[in-house]
Amino acid sequence: MATPSTLGQRRTAALLLAPFLGLFAAVTLAPLVYAAWLSLFTTRTSGLGFGGTESVFAGWDNYVRALSDPAFRDGFLVVAAYCAVYIPVMIGGALVLALLLDTGLAKARSFFQLAIFLPHAVPGLIAALIWVYLYTPGLSPVIDFLESGGIHLNFLSADNAVLSAANIAVWEWTGYNMVIFYAALQAVPRETLDAARVDGAGAVRTALSIKVPMIRPAVALAVLFTVIGSIQLFTEPKVIYNASSAIGSSWTPNMYVQTAAFQNDDFGLAAAASLLIALFAAVLSFAVTRISRRGSKP
Repeated sequence: MATPSTLGQRRTAALLLAPFLGLFAAVTLAPLVYAAWLSLFTTRTSGLGFGGTESVFAGWDNYVRALSDPAFRDGFLVVAAYCAVYIPVMIGGALVLALLLDTGLAKARSFFQLAIFLPHAVPGLIAALIWVYLYTPGLSPVIDFLESGGIHLNFLSADNAVLSAANIAVWEWTGYNMVIFYAALQAVPRETLDAARVDGAGAVRTALSIKVPMIRPAVALAVLFTVIGSIQLFTEPKVIYNASSAIGSSWTPNMYVQTAAFQNDDFGLAAAASLLIALFAAVLSFAVTRISRRGSKP
């Protein structure tokens, strides 16, 4: 039987959790429920297009349409190629920078932390606009410099769009993850590092054999969040699409959703596609979590 003190603690906990639960229900659960409901309907016209529109129950038709659409499926291949370029470069670069800052030879750590982190403080849309300016021939000093050396690259072409989008994301997020890894490195016991030095381990051996394994949970968490964010890829390719028509309006799954909703006025298809993206992200997150747990076991 619960005592008065236990009941008081439960009421206090419920009172403190109420604002979070209310906001969670309003901004997460309610939109999901509404999207699920919207995905079951489609809009049809009557009278050869002159009789107005009506919303009719479609069941699973919108999900079938999305999955059978090559544009939607190809978007996931684009995201896979993007992840293959972006995640190793960004995570690897952030880890190397964090290890360099953690060495005893590093000087002015605070300055370099701020300098490397600063790109993350720039909003994603602004960062994409800056880089698209640098990608645009006739405007970019980078393009002019490369062409003066006989190097001709079209960063806004369909062949280079994945690399261009990945480069923007690497510039934005490397500093953020570097700070996370550097903070994790500060928790590594100093006596362990001192023992490694006494045993004759050099800086590289210490980093690879001691530091990196001990911050593996932080690296796994960063990879998980990066995977989730990559599936939602939208801002960078959308800005590239507006600057060049080399890529289509449904180049990524999120661009497909926006095109279906706001260009084709097919909100049922857009809702179904968005829920499929969320389901794919959940499954992939579960897989990444399981793999990271297996990797952390001795």
